[in-house]
Amino acid sequence: MAVPTDETAVDTYILNLLVIGVLLLVVTLGSGWIARLPLSYALIYLVVGVLLSPYGLKLIQLRPEAAFLQRVTEIVVLISLFSCGLKMNRSLTAWAWTSTVRLIGFLMPLSIFAVAAIGHWILNLEWGIAILLGGILAPTDPVLASEVQLYDPEDRDELRFGLTSEGGLNDALAFPFVYFGLHWIENDNWQEWFRQWVLVDLLWAIAAGIGMGYLVARAIQWIDKQLQRYRPADELLEDFIALSTILITYSLTEVVNGYGFLAVFVSGIMMRRKVDPDRSLSQLLFIERLEKLTEIGTILLLGSLLRVEPMGRFAAPALLVAGLLFFVIRPVGAWISTIGSPLHPATRWLFGWFGIRGVGSLYYLTYAFSKGLKGDTAELIAWITFITIVLSVILHGVTSTPLMKWYERHISGNQPSLEEAVENN
Repeated sequence: MAVPTDETAVDTYILNLLVIGVLLLVVTLGSGWIARLPLSYALIYLVVGVLLSPYGLKLIQLRPEAAFLQRVTEIVVLISLFSCGLKMNRSLTAWAWTSTVRLIGFLMPLSIFAVAAIGHWILNLEWGIAILLGGILAPTDPVLASEVQLYDPEDRDELRFGLTSEGGLNDALAFPFVYFGLHWIENDNWQEWFRQWVLVDLLWAIAAGIGMGYLVARAIQWIDKQLQRYRPADELLEDFIALSTILITYSLTEVVNGYGFLAVFVSGIMMRRKVDPDRSLSQLLFIERLEKLTEIGTILLLGSLLRVEPMGRFAAPALLVAGLLFFVIRPVGAWISTIGSPLHPATRWLFGWFGIRGVGSLYYLTYAFSKGLKGDTAELIAWITFITIVLSVILHGVTSTPLMKWYERHISGNQPSLEEAVENN
């Protein structure tokens, strides 16, 4: 945003506040109509961001490599991951999470290496850069996918559960592949660092993320329970326990070199399972409101980043990658990953279509910048990422509402969740 340093800047700052206020009012009062249209809120925010950019009102001036964008996207992803964790309404058994295991264990690495293959063999990128690109585009976004995620604690729908749990996990589990690409860029003799990558970036970081997410959540629950015996917390402040859990879990996990994103998702699961249902629902509503507010700011910034000249210059490679990712890699990969599953064929295809890209990819991109990614290659990767996200916001934003309405009318109520199918057998 513009900084108020003189009279003109103050006017710009005030106009920024005015536009944001009007936008919040419009999307709030118009939410009943927007929900019925083939539009997503993210698409509206993106258009407004473009209008506020140098091509429009010139109220937002931000360079793509701005360091604070990494921190902004980091906070947004953390809030969304905790929200996903709070929505997990399944027992912690392997069968209950079969869809998640398939999407994370098979579809995610398949998508990463397919994008890397395109980058290497078609775009002539070095393998390290190509794998990094695959890792950056791996996360399916929990921020922009609210229309297709769980929203009711009693919702047992398999498609919504699978997409929500996938969004919660792959924002963290794409990290090893991002590290793999960064290591390769730094040293193309992979034999020298591969063992360290497996032990530290893969095994230890994942184990530490799961362990810290569990331990911190349980510790906060225990402290809360002990203190509540003597004097209950102020009801107006009680929901801040959720926000404090996010910040404490993430920071402590990062201190021990674990994956903080993964830990925050796990802590959300634990907070839901061990907290009174009414308090859990209250925390979820509080976090979802924060998620909506941060989504607005992030997508506005994304819209303001877009520039005609570089988008035209990198349109061909970006459209190639995004087109194959959306229409070939993700759908075919999802179908292959769900072979043998009792899911309805339409559910399997919708798993493939709703591979929404967004804030998670922005975070990984800016993280790569902070680790030394620069030059012409960095510019190429950046604009492929930006264009892919924009296309995802448009395509998935326009199709999510009608497709989910069709799914709920014809498919959702006619198939049991995998957990229910196992229980019935």
